[in-house]
Amino acid sequence: MDSNYKCKRPKHPRANANVFEIISYSWMLDLFKIVLKRDIEINDLYIPLNEHTSSTLGNDLEKKWRQELVVANNGKRKPSLLKALYMLFGTKIMFRGLILAISEIIFKMFQPILIGRLLLYFNTEGQKTTDVEQAYMYAACLTICTLVSMVLYHVPQVDMIHYGMKMRIACCSIIFRKAMRLSNTSLGETSVGRVVNLLSNDVNRFDKALFFLHFLWISPLQTIVVSYFLWQEIGVSAIFGVATLIMFIPLQVWFGKKISILRLRTAIRTDERVHLMNEIISGIQVIKMYTWEKPFEYLVQCARKMEIKQIRGSSYITAVFVSCTVFHSRVALFFSILAYVVLGNYITAQKVFVIASYYNILRVSLTVFFPQAIAQIAELLMTIKRIQIFLSYEEKNCKVVNLSKSENVTTNNGAKKPTINSASITTNTNSEMMQSNYLRIDISNATAKWTQNETENCLRHINLTVSSGQLVAIIGPVGAGKSSLMQAILRELPLSEGRISVNGIVSYASQEPWLFVGSVKKNILFGSPIDEHRYKQVIQVCALKSDFEQFPYGDETIVGERGVTLSGGQRARINLARAVYKQADIYLLDDPLSAVDTRVGSHLFEKCIKGFLKDKTCILITHQIQYLTSVEKIVLVENANIKSESTYEELQTSNLNFAKLLHSSKEMISTTHNTLNVRKKSEPQLIVDRQVSETSVRSPVDESKSHQNKLKPTEVIETRTLGNISHTVYMSYLFAGGRKCKILFFILVCIFTQVLMSLGDSWISYWVNLEEHVFRNVINVADNKLIWWSISRQTCINVFAATIVIMIITAVIRSVLFVSVCMKASMTLHNNMFKALTKATIYFFNTNPSGRILNRFSKDIGTIDDLLPLNLMDCIHNGLAALGVFIVVGIVNVYMTIAAFVLAFIFYKIMIYYLLLSRSVKRLEGITRSPVFTHLNATLQGLTTIRAFDAEEILTREFDNHQDLHSSAWYLFISLSRGFAFWLDIICLLYVSAVTFSFVAIGNGVFGGNVGLAISQAFALQGMLQWGMRQMAELENNMTAVERVLEYTNITQEDAIEPTDNKQSPNWPSKGQIIFKNFYLRYGPDTSYVLNNLNINIESMQKVGIVGRTGAGKSSLISALFRLAFNKGNIIIDGIEIHGLGLNKLRSKLSIIPQEPVLFSGTMRKNLDPFDEYPDHILWNALEEVELKNVIEELPNALDSKMSENGSNFSVGQRQLICLARAIVRNNKILVLDEATANVDPQTDALIQMAIRTKFRTCTVLTIAHRLNTVMDSDKVLVMDKGKIAEFDHPHNLLQNKGVFYKMVEQTGPATSDFLHRIAEESYHALSLGTEPASESSVNEADGISAKHI
Repeated sequence: MDSNYKCKRPKHPRANANVFEIISYSWMLDLFKIVLKRDIEINDLYIPLNEHTSSTLGNDLEKKWRQELVVANNGKRKPSLLKALYMLFGTKIMFRGLILAISEIIFKMFQPILIGRLLLYFNTEGQKTTDVEQAYMYAACLTICTLVSMVLYHVPQVDMIHYGMKMRIACCSIIFRKAMRLSNTSLGETSVGRVVNLLSNDVNRFDKALFFLHFLWISPLQTIVVSYFLWQEIGVSAIFGVATLIMFIPLQVWFGKKISILRLRTAIRTDERVHLMNEIISGIQVIKMYTWEKPFEYLVQCARKMEIKQIRGSSYITAVFVSCTVFHSRVALFFSILAYVVLGNYITAQKVFVIASYYNILRVSLTVFFPQAIAQIAELLMTIKRIQIFLSYEEKNCKVVNLSKSENVTTNNGAKKPTINSASITTNTNSEMMQSNYLRIDISNATAKWTQNETENCLRHINLTVSSGQLVAIIGPVGAGKSSLMQAILRELPLSEGRISVNGIVSYASQEPWLFVGSVKKNILFGSPIDEHRYKQVIQVCALKSDFEQFPYGDETIVGERGVTLSGGQRARINLARAVYKQADIYLLDDPLSAVDTRVGSHLFEKCIKGFLKDKTCILITHQIQYLTSVEKIVLVENANIKSESTYEELQTSNLNFAKLLHSSKEMISTTHNTLNVRKKSEPQLIVDRQVSETSVRSPVDESKSHQNKLKPTEVIETRTLGNISHTVYMSYLFAGGRKCKILFFILVCIFTQVLMSLGDSWISYWVNLEEHVFRNVINVADNKLIWWSISRQTCINVFAATIVIMIITAVIRSVLFVSVCMKASMTLHNNMFKALTKATIYFFNTNPSGRILNRFSKDIGTIDDLLPLNLMDCIHNGLAALGVFIVVGIVNVYMTIAAFVLAFIFYKIMIYYLLLSRSVKRLEGITRSPVFTHLNATLQGLTTIRAFDAEEILTREFDNHQDLHSSAWYLFISLSRGFAFWLDIICLLYVSAVTFSFVAIGNGVFGGNVGLAISQAFALQGMLQWGMRQMAELENNMTAVERVLEYTNITQEDAIEPTDNKQSPNWPSKGQIIFKNFYLRYGPDTSYVLNNLNINIESMQKVGIVGRTGAGKSSLISALFRLAFNKGNIIIDGIEIHGLGLNKLRSKLSIIPQEPVLFSGTMRKNLDPFDEYPDHILWNALEEVELKNVIEELPNALDSKMSENGSNFSVGQRQLICLARAIVRNNKILVLDEATANVDPQTDALIQMAIRTKFRTCTVLTIAHRLNTVMDSDKVLVMDKGKIAEFDHPHNLLQNKGVFYKMVEQTGPATSDFLHRIAEESYHALSLGTEPASESSVNEADGISAKHI
């Protein structure tokens, strides 16, 4: 599981930056130099700072969490993750809050006072007290005060975002570590989707919430200080204005709580959707073959609707918060002035605009930051609670001895474990013990079940002893408890009573092969050090040499996620090679021989299990009964009990039902014994033989050297666009939100709201001028050009009140419209992406890891749901407000229009350079995030294997590497964002200073009201402009999420789902004839063909067996029929060329039982019949045919019982039977079985073969098989070799020809070969006579057939 981006990285410039470079962010200048020449690449990212490393932060938080667990346990309370986080970061965060408070409460309070003193210079009465020198001094002090306030604001705030990032990294690290330790019970309670959601959406609250944290206490303090100063200015009238602001606080708190509840509901809904998406991506091939896209589309749309319903609620509340910023301070100002005037006072410019400045400070603090702080912290607390719940899940039973003596011991997650109170599983890896002769597994009275709510135990009173060096086979019917026994030995299955003692190091090969994205070699080594000699041996005994010769890069070839680029047999053998390569004392092999053909299976058993592991203790679960004569002990498991523990001969003579399968001719037994004796005699020579074979055959390691002159293999890199976000992306987002008229109406409402805001502000200025010059009769009305009609004070009040009321109404309309547009856009974009994904080619899924696809459906959709609407609203609001300020200032002082244009030009230039870099970094951040999810996904899928190999540390280290790379990109992004804000504020300060000094320079001939309006508006611009510009840049960056979603909306699609014409009859295919003409197939547009020039004619109702070595192209024939790959040539079914049909029409008429059984969470009914097309009795009949009726009837809700994720509450064999039941329900004319009975016992296999012969008598059946007995009575056998037809005829004729098929049969041994010859001959004669082979004899001879289990 190697990081894909390992290379030498440059050192982080921030590490050695001085104070000036840190404050000015000049340490990032090198990146700007690079981005002017080219885009930033992953290799340009710096080594993360020591304080950002995932391992360090994870270790620190884990240490604090464990301390908290101990304290909570002693105090008999629940452990709190919040307390652990506080212990780690609390002091530093509070110190930053203190610095921020100095800026907000001290320096910002001086600004209105200095503005007031400056305005006295323009007051007709104030001119006597303030001269020009004092005016310049006040202007200079105002500028300095603003500069200091600005620096003291930016420094702690960037640190707060920084601490948010560190908290997120630490939490992600401990979530991953916890996931590695989860017990199987806990894994049943949670899902991969939920863990992915925790790491993608939930933890992002840390990045957002910490910025606002301190305003929870600074805003109320600031309100008290402002109230005091207002009292000084206007006395009792201040109460009315401040009261108006404070009245909103309870509403904001209530809204905050409401958002918190809605966020929790949203998170749960998102979990469900991401979980569903994860299942769909994992099982997409099966969904396509079953044509289940529609029901899954419906499920996803329902999940999405439920999620959007919750998001819409919180979005309306957020929109109300934003609307408050429009009118909040204006309403407060109106009430203050109204009260002041009503109480008999005259207002002046100095009074009004000092009050306005105070209210502007409170507007930002109380109506922007305070509600945001409440909402964000409420969401963060909910996130912390969700992580805390996850961290308190039960863990896998640790290595404990005699746990019964300490029943009240709590596990390291703080939760008591009632499941293990009198049981223990001990593991002894002491070196002396390992060298002794007593290496063994000792199981005493072991009873266990997976979850507490299960009624039946999956193991009951198991007693078993395995001695050192023994080879033990475990056999039994499907669902008997074979794999559960192995899981108990691995300590994955908790015991409710009894004990298991394991002495020695354990290695394990899982029943379902688990591979991760990486080279074949890395998959085999899996963190173990390379031992060239042992590696060569393992490749040889696992029959991988010839496969490596076929691979483009030998053992350096990269396998896709879950090994999608390999055949089933190749996956199984690499999985086995990993287990065998590990230096261990005990090897647990869970059915490794099912997925391989006869010859390879024989090779693996003889060379690997009996040869290479001959001195080791080995437990083998198998359904391949022909190998049982060679094992030392056979354990028969039935109904969760050990029915028998004996040798082959003893079991054969017993009266057990399952043992009857072992009955066969004496000749067979004697022949087997003869071969066994020969093998035993040759065992001392085994090492010599190996050495000879190694010298005679070029080893795969040598071969890999021959591949070195080729390019190194690379994984398909995630696509990313370059340069600006296209206008079409913005247009696509907007028009996804509704029709053009709706969007146009929304834009007009926004503009009208801003016009009302500017009119309201201008009216105040006009009213003040009237108060100073008319109502006091200081100068004559005729001399005043500003006053165009005679007006009363009452009119002024009425106009201002009307303006505010209309403003409130339009602001509310704007908010409702905005939420409507954004939610519709979110729904449309998600649904379009999902539809495109379900229609994408299989090649797309094979070349893109699930984490990469999930990233778009979790993080990118999360961004579109949550962040993008906020950015867009802020951009619209602040953009229009800034434009309004420029116009107002320009009207008052026309020369300032020039300054405004200069400012706009400078801002534009800075923004271009900033966006150039930040967009590039943001895209990298998105790309470096995907491997985190892919790694997590792969880890959770292979958890048992990982824990059996003690590879948790390796995988945790790899996760930390992925996180570190993402952290490097993210820290650059937040530093860029804050640096941009800082420099915008500096430039804005220059503009504000220019406005202030220009009025002093012009002189005091200007109306005080106009000067006050211009200066107060300019100062309001200070934070607003940089915030608006940053939000604009942030909008551009977050638009990459829309861009990434649109990328997946436009991925290469399969051919038309629905037919272009309807020429074929509705009953097509009625016969089931299949013809391949000059047919070629490849899996990628540029890859080599895996099927070459096939010409096959399969007649209707024929039963055709398809055999061949692993990787010969057998499963590729299925891909061809279902059009899952790139087909060239013709396939004709019942006279119709399938490439002219709609995919749904074609696939719905073919039934498939896939190689790897895929089940989906939901009900059993939905897994059999997702369209609800069939009545219950058909479903029950199908289950009865596959021997599962009793099992399903015993479930709590029968057909409506819930399935676990991936159907994990059923054994692999049972899952394959459910897939067979699906095929029986569909009852199509053509049935394809891809090694459908590989994981079932011989008895069940014989019954399934019978069911297929009777149920599908009139169907064309294609059977891919490794067990030759399942195809010997076929009408024809197709032998594949390296993508070509080696032979195609009746099995009897092929045996007479003595070709490839004859050799395959002969390799099974003399007795088995004779038996197979007999079946083929009987079948041939029955066919030539025009009769069916006697089905009764098939049943009677099921014992014989299955006993060979070829």
